[in-house]
Amino acid sequence: MKFAYRFSNLFGAVYRQGNLSFSKDGNSVVSPVGNRISVFDLKNNKSETLPVSTTKNITCVGLSPDGNLAILVDEDGAALLVSLITRAVLHHFHFHKPVSSIRFSPDGRKFIVTKENVALMYHAPGKQREFNAFVLDKSYYGPYDETTCIDWTDDSKCFVVGSKDMSTWVFGAERWANLIYYSLGGHKDVIVGCFFEKDSLDLYTVSQDGTLCVWESNTELDGLVLHKRTSQREEEDDEEQRDEGEDGEPRGEVIRGKAEAPKDEGKTKNVRYKQMSKHFFNKEGDFNNLTAAAFHKESHILVTGFASGIFHLHELPEFNLIHSLSISDQRIASVAMNSSGDWIGFGCSGLGQLLVWEWQSESYVFKQQGHFNNMASLAYSPDGQYIVTGGDDGKVKVWNTNSGLCFVTFTEHTSSVTNVTFTSSGFVIVSASLDGTARAYDLHRYRNFRTFTSPRPAQFSSLAVDVSGELVSAGAQDSFEIFIWSMQTGRLLEVLGGHEGPVSCLCFSPVQSILASSSWDRTVRLWDMNDSWQTKETLRLTSDGLSVSYRPDGQELAVATLDGEISFWNPHTATQTGSIVGRHDLQMGRKETDKITAKQSAKGKSFTSLCYSADGESVLAGGQSKFVCIYNVKEQILLKKFEISCNLSFDAMEEFLDRRKMTEFGSLALVDEGAGDGDGVHLSLPGVKRGDMSSRHFKPEIRVSSLRFSPTGRSWAATTTEGLLVYSLDSSLVFDPYDLDLDVTPASIRKQLRLQEWAAAIVLAFRLNERALTQEVLETVPHKEISVVCGSLPDVYVEKLLGFVAASLERSGHLQFYLTWTARVTLHSHSSSFFNQFSHNLCDFNMYNIRYAVALSKQRGMKRAAEEEGEEEDEEEEEELLSEGMSEASLEDVGVAL
Repeated sequence: MKFAYRFSNLFGAVYRQGNLSFSKDGNSVVSPVGNRISVFDLKNNKSETLPVSTTKNITCVGLSPDGNLAILVDEDGAALLVSLITRAVLHHFHFHKPVSSIRFSPDGRKFIVTKENVALMYHAPGKQREFNAFVLDKSYYGPYDETTCIDWTDDSKCFVVGSKDMSTWVFGAERWANLIYYSLGGHKDVIVGCFFEKDSLDLYTVSQDGTLCVWESNTELDGLVLHKRTSQREEEDDEEQRDEGEDGEPRGEVIRGKAEAPKDEGKTKNVRYKQMSKHFFNKEGDFNNLTAAAFHKESHILVTGFASGIFHLHELPEFNLIHSLSISDQRIASVAMNSSGDWIGFGCSGLGQLLVWEWQSESYVFKQQGHFNNMASLAYSPDGQYIVTGGDDGKVKVWNTNSGLCFVTFTEHTSSVTNVTFTSSGFVIVSASLDGTARAYDLHRYRNFRTFTSPRPAQFSSLAVDVSGELVSAGAQDSFEIFIWSMQTGRLLEVLGGHEGPVSCLCFSPVQSILASSSWDRTVRLWDMNDSWQTKETLRLTSDGLSVSYRPDGQELAVATLDGEISFWNPHTATQTGSIVGRHDLQMGRKETDKITAKQSAKGKSFTSLCYSADGESVLAGGQSKFVCIYNVKEQILLKKFEISCNLSFDAMEEFLDRRKMTEFGSLALVDEGAGDGDGVHLSLPGVKRGDMSSRHFKPEIRVSSLRFSPTGRSWAATTTEGLLVYSLDSSLVFDPYDLDLDVTPASIRKQLRLQEWAAAIVLAFRLNERALTQEVLETVPHKEISVVCGSLPDVYVEKLLGFVAASLERSGHLQFYLTWTARVTLHSHSSSFFNQFSHNLCDFNMYNIRYAVALSKQRGMKRAAEEEGEEEDEEEEEELLSEGMSEASLEDVGVAL
């Protein structure tokens, strides 16, 4: 079995924090999800999570105007330059301080980054092939507090910056004689948004208290005059200003603004602003803080979002209300509009919602919400097309594995969902919850058609459905009992007693009606459903049982225990066949509030979830760690470890605490930062899995709650703190045709083979470009016909044939056959131009190698000549060695050329 699984997609989370961005065509929205970004295609209804990640949660995203590049900045100011075409990281950079916003200029030549009270202008990467992708141009100082928002004029001549000090600053991107800086007031709260009017210097500013100010400029964009240096003194002053910042990096040209406007000099009058009007959003007092704003310049539409989940649409500058709608009961964290102005994107970080609304038709284009608490369990459908997840928020969600989107949500549970599963038909989902019910859902009508309850209230922590789909079983964690219901009637059939501890996991045999149950009483019991619900066997464990799983053929049982072991049992003879000690493979991290090292805390950790692969040869295991392990059952060895996250915003990610966070009083996480009431910092209780949510600074702990292999064996999924992670073998593009047509099909290719049209079949196979089919065609060609076929191949397919034959020589057993293909293609006349070019390039390559070797020998000779005369014997030995190496290298190059 191959284990080249790679990260494929991220489900279960669509938005966490940061700003939303639309693509250039307006058909896709880019959303930051933790330390990754997801691209949602609104036209095709698909989602894709890019295979790049930052070290902490992403706070702001900047997209280039052409849509090819994205700059991702995390909480610490570390930035990644990512190509949205190749999905690759092009450059790493660190701003050393948290960044509040980032924005490219409309012409794509510059971008502005705001951190603290400074606005930094950089040359945009990609326009020239420079090594340093982030080149600082100018530093703008003016605000006295942190900056919050940026906007550019349409011609990229000026930009405006809003600040927490209730001021707005207009700066020139170039040294304009009549506009260096300008400060605007008029607000009594933090500036949330500042926007230029289309093709104008007129401004709109929006503050957090729901105030809109309209500013009019006395100068048009064409009236900006470029500053000319009139003396050498000014040039010297500019050079003096190009000093270094506090972090030792060059700050470029420094422009410092002052509270008062600059005075007019000479004939040129400086740009002035006048407040034309002032409007208020909360006249009735039914709205609280304004949290996000976006403005579409062509349609003059202003969108504002509030902390109560309400958003407004106004037409400016008249401030006419178009729409007012409540989309959530949580704070709207981000608002964005696409290029046409028809679609509006909203992000709500509290519930993890992402909405795209079309305001003209008043309808939703896209509406997704993940589990806003931890996901507890997952299950694949029998065909592998769907994944169902249950979370601590009491919701059951079904996801399409192809699109990555949720298409139905069931909200009947009133408490945390502990387990979910599909029936064998694939059209019924069963879930268990701590609210004391197990529910069955119909995927045809999307309704809850069965509710299973117990005679006495019980909290169900485990769930299983038999192969026929007729029996539903759930284990209780408080009464230590197992309840069996009938799917058809919904009646309780039996209550199985015998366990002396909470039932941790249930699993039906895939081939017969036998139920396996693991418990904290250190036993696994096998119950025969056909023989009066009797206990067939009792397996004695070395520690508390946490998880149990049947092999797909039903001939083996795997059990994970509290001591970190995975034991394998024969269910027919009740004998143990093997065990794996996997405690050290978990590699636990140390939490910030832990008083002991990670090595010590790992002694009490174990696997909490495990499942067999589709072929039954391997077992997948995970627990309270950032690693998922795959073990070979037969050899009982670790095959591979997957690191599910590198996000340091989670707790217990690093094995050792950062020394920079250690003080003479201990870890900074243990130091009370508040005013203090004399009680000190509250430490988390033993056994707490998710941290203390009531504390001021809550960091979720990385953990894997559930694992499942796809029935197809092509992928596996894990519910983690980060979301639902899917690892797949199909991460690369499989179907890549060349010159595809309607007539190019596998059936037409095999028809040509039956007609013995060998050359036509080869051409069609290379046009379809499927490796297995191409190999079938080449190996069907008779040995004596190879020379004739090579003579009739078009020139464009000769290189493709050579590449395929070269790759096949390394892995195929038909060595003589493929060598015959190579010889016939090489000796053929019509491909002489191709081979002439190939041999010419090879000879040039060898010639450059020989020149490099000669130059290197001369350089070493000069060094030896400068040495002392007393080392002549050593020099003679080095010359002999060098001459031997040169002769060997030359012989190798000549051999390659031949």
